[in-house]
Order: sequence, then structure tokens, then C-alpha cells
Amino acid sequence: MIKTIEQAYQFVKKVKICTIFESDKVEYPSLWEQVDFPDKQLGEKGWGEKMTAVWTWKTQLPAQYPNEIFYGKIKGGVAALMEMNYLTHDHFPQAHKDIQTHDQLAQHIYSKVVIEPWDTTSLRKATIQEVGCTKSQFDTALKNLQITMNIARLNDAQIERDTWVSFKEQYLDIWKKYENR
Repeated sequence: MIKTIEQAYQFVKKVKICTIFESDKVEYPSLWEQVDFPDKQLGEKGWGEKMTAVWTWKTQLPAQYPNEIFYGKIKGGVAALMEMNYLTHDHFPQAHKDIQTHDQLAQHIYSKVVIEPWDTTSLRKATIQEVGCTKSQFDTALKNLQITMNIARLNDAQIERDTWVSFKEQYLDIWKKYENR
């Protein structure tokens, strides 16, 4: 059972891919199931020990080990951590879809993220104002851009909000392996 970020790191390296939380949508193990902290107790304020650990580690692991651990969304919109070799050789070639295959909303979001990093809240607000989409439509497009390896979360432990950059910018070495396929 996992009690430290180092143990969480070793778990991801061992299993190659895991979800953050349990999900019926996929058959991967979850970090949540492995963490040995109590769930939130009745009357306890905040998230509780287990939720705090899992939520913190999903951001800290890729920031602390940027060349070894990846955080992103997989098919079904499920948040996952991956070992970098698995991402490079197994997941990326299967999951990546060219930006031109996306709808106009996703392409609009992508066009903003390619120019500069955007945090989710600011990007959502600007996109809704510019194109008149709903929050739900924005969230779906953002999720699909992650699933198809077009955007990735910026690996910076100092940034508290999820901030998005192009996958190509963050992982150019992986992108180059497959750009002419």
C-alpha cells in the first residue's frame, strides 16, 4: 500500500498506466485503490487524507519526474498517470489524432494554447466569450484535446491551476517520433 509520493512513483513505474481514481470505464489499476490513508471521516472538514494525497500526487508526480511520469486523460475522459516509455511507444501512437480531425471549437481552443499557456478558468471564460459555446461544450472539447494528445498539462509544481500547452511543445521528442506517420 502507498503512503508516500516515492511509493506512488514506483507504483506508476511498475504498472505503466493507472487511473487517478477508480473507474468502470477502463480496466487499469487506480492510484486511489493503492493509497493507504483513511477516506474522509464523518464530520471531518476538507477532503480527508486520502483525497488530499491522491489529488496532490497526480500533479506533483509529473512535475517532479517530468521525463518519467505523464499525466493526462485517456479514452473515456479518465484521468491517468503513465510511465513515459509506455506513453511514447504504446499510448501516444494509438491515441493521437490530428487537430484537423477535431471540431471547430476544439481547434479554436488548440489555436489559443499553441500560442501561449492558458489555465482552464481563463481559457474557458475567453472561449465562451469568443465563440459563444456552453461550459459543457468547452469542457468536452478540452477533454477531447487531452485524450487525443493535442494538449497537455504544463508540468510546473508552482502553478496551482491546470495550465495547458500543446502536447508538441511539452513533449517534442515524442511528437517527432510520429509526426510523419
